[in-house]
Amino acid sequence: MRLTKTSLRQQLLLWLLLPQLVFCLAGAALFLSITLHYADNAIDKRLIKSANAVAKLIQHQPQIGPELSSKIIATIDSLDDLEIYSIHDSNQRLIAGRAEIALPQTHQPQNDPFFYYQTIDGQKYRVLLQKSAQQSDRTIQIAFNLHERDVYTRNIFLSTAIPLLLLIILTIFFVWWGIGLGLRPLAQLQSMMELRKPQDLSPLALQDAPRELNALSAALNHLLATTEASIDRQRRFIADAAHQLRTPLAGLKSQTELAMRENSPEGLRERLNMVHTSATRSIHLVNQLLTLARSEPGSQTSIPKVHMDLAKIIRDLTAELVPRALAARIDLGCDCFVQDAPLHGNSALLREMFINLVENAIKYIPRDGSVTVRLTEDEKNYIVDVEDNGPGIPDSDKDRVFERFYRREQTGNGCGLGMAIVREIAERHAGSVQLLDAEPHGLIVHVVLPKTELNT
Repeated sequence: MRLTKTSLRQQLLLWLLLPQLVFCLAGAALFLSITLHYADNAIDKRLIKSANAVAKLIQHQPQIGPELSSKIIATIDSLDDLEIYSIHDSNQRLIAGRAEIALPQTHQPQNDPFFYYQTIDGQKYRVLLQKSAQQSDRTIQIAFNLHERDVYTRNIFLSTAIPLLLLIILTIFFVWWGIGLGLRPLAQLQSMMELRKPQDLSPLALQDAPRELNALSAALNHLLATTEASIDRQRRFIADAAHQLRTPLAGLKSQTELAMRENSPEGLRERLNMVHTSATRSIHLVNQLLTLARSEPGSQTSIPKVHMDLAKIIRDLTAELVPRALAARIDLGCDCFVQDAPLHGNSALLREMFINLVENAIKYIPRDGSVTVRLTEDEKNYIVDVEDNGPGIPDSDKDRVFERFYRREQTGNGCGLGMAIVREIAERHAGSVQLLDAEPHGLIVHVVLPKTELNT
């Protein structure tokens, strides 16, 4: 049975009280049935005793006159009108007693007692039908008026039902009170959430809460902590972005003001070149910020993942960056030891990650250096290594280069977001990135991406 649109209190009351009510009614019915059963047993014993006494009186009596009838009445103790009798011969003719006691049509008299119910003069009787043991041609019927039995049984039932009803009422009261007491921490939690300001993301503190509600409170606190961390991350991102954009925009404004006051064509061209450089740096910074924002976990639902071939992505982007490497006099190579590398991910983010790694290597190693992009695999992961033979990075800085806007060198047009983007994208694909030393010198950016099963 599924309950909808009902409160938790109503559901608990229904499932706690309804079975109790059903069991109480069933118990009362069973008690009444047992009481009637034992009362009928007592009546049956009395009827058998009366029938045996009548059989002895009419033994060897061919005729039953008024005197014998009086003795029979005295024997069955019918002064209180509880018992009446009738005696029939073998032809079912009444020879003594009350004619109102009818013989059953579907039963032939036997030596064994036979009991049945009959209504006589508007009163219900229990009737015994039995052949006389001494004179088998005579059938004796003794009927017992059940009015007193019914009154007795009703009194017993009422004397039991009234305390039982009071017990049910007390049970309902205590169950209602207990449910209210048990739901009080839930009401407290509801009140705390309703009175809390939207900016308040501090953990919830419940006093004397049950284990089940503590689990809910822990889940809510985890959600609040995650939300607070996400908001703090966005605030830091906005603050860092505003700080980083302020410098190139201020420089761009200054260069344009100087260009507007410049009179000579040569000076104007020089100022415009500086404006172009500042604008290019600003565009690069904005693009990096947008890529970083897309790669954060909070934006995961907005960028879909598709089936792709990681090996093809590595080969293609390496080929695309060869002209830039040649212009910088860098030897760029690609070693794919995996022919096909099926992966479920976001191709745009993965391309951005590997382009950042290769461009950083090209930018920061000396001329006539070499950069190698290597793709291998193990049982569970794809491994991409971007190795160069440059000066490398000291161990003290290997963790800091993943921080946003951190730059080891202040020269060039970098904005300090490349490695932060690489880490975010790798973690977005359940992977990891690590900086290792190359032999005899240089740096290896070690990226591990777990394999994913492709559903066909």
